[in-house]
This record gives sequence, C-alpha cells and structure tokens, in this order.
Amino acid sequence: MADGKTSASARRPSGQRRADAQRNIDNILDAGLRLYSSRPGVSVAEVAEAAGVGRVTLYGHFPSRTELAKALMDRAFEETEAAWRAVDTSGPADAALDRVLREQWHLMERNRNLRDNIIGDVSPQWLRQRHDPILRRIEELITRGQDEGAFRTDLPLSWLITALYSLVHAAADEITAGRLAAKQAPEVLSASLRSLYRQ
Repeated sequence: MADGKTSASARRPSGQRRADAQRNIDNILDAGLRLYSSRPGVSVAEVAEAAGVGRVTLYGHFPSRTELAKALMDRAFEETEAAWRAVDTSGPADAALDRVLREQWHLMERNRNLRDNIIGDVSPQWLRQRHDPILRRIEELITRGQDEGAFRTDLPLSWLITALYSLVHAAADEITAGRLAAKQAPEVLSASLRSLYRQ
C-alpha cells in the first residue's frame, strides 16, 4: 500500500484467508437455509446478520439475491442427496419408503418451504431442473413398489408423489399449530402413506 500499511486480511497467509472465506460462506448458507425455510420475505441483511458477517462480505460471495438463492438450493439438495445415500433403500420398496420417510421427512419439508420462499428469486426452469434428481429417486421407489405389488397402480404416479409431499407439509403445519408432537410425525406420516399407497 502507498502509506506502507498493510490490511489485516493481507497479512494473513493465503491459506488462512481461504479458510476464513469458506467459514463465512458456510455461515451464510447455514443462516440462509434456517431463515429462508422458516418464513417468506427474508432480506439479505437479515441473512448477513444471522451469519455474523457484513452485507459487503455476503455480497462478495453472493453478488445477488439470485446467486444466494441458487446456492441455498444447491446446499439443500446436496444435504438431501447425502441423506438418501445414508438410508438403506434395498429390499421391499414399501419398507424402503418407510425408512426414507421416517429419516428424511424434515428435509422434504425444509426443502419445500425453501423452494416456496425463493421462487421469486430463481427461474421455475432452474428450480425444476435442480429438483428433478430428488423427484426421480422418489418416483423410482414408488414405481418399484408398484412393480412388486406393494403399491396401488390405479392412481397416477404424479398424484402419489404429490400426496406424499402434501402430507409432509400438513405434518409440519400440525406441529406448528401444536396439534401434533414432532416425535409423532414420522409414525403418523408412515401410517397415512401406508393406507394411501396400499394395493
């Protein structure tokens, strides 16, 4: 610098600067997921404050609301994909779907809320493309159950998938309203879907 002074950032080794930047990014995404999946109308300033960074820092990593929204969806689906890999989906499809539902219903609900709250910041085409891999996993599992004779085939596949997500959303609404305990939700969802999907 012209006055001989060096900023604290410049004095830090490059590896430390990269670690600091990654920590800021992680904090921003964690805060953004928490806020965007809880209510609509979240501002960038609120995300920055919850992440413990300034708006300048946030915009340095995510130059626009659209870039932030896309990064949040990417993080959400990365976590969902990791959760899918952690669940044993072998064996009968009805038992596999039950395990998925019990272990992932909260992620399904979070992702649905997140999607609804950022829909104005990203194009529907981008969102659909990003969401397709998860939908395909569910479609494949339900189709497998139909082929095995465990799931009904007299209703459209798209309707069975919509019903699953609608029940997940309803369970979250019931918890918020105090009419359903969170620990009861997996069993209530599982029993409801077994009744709906049974051949």
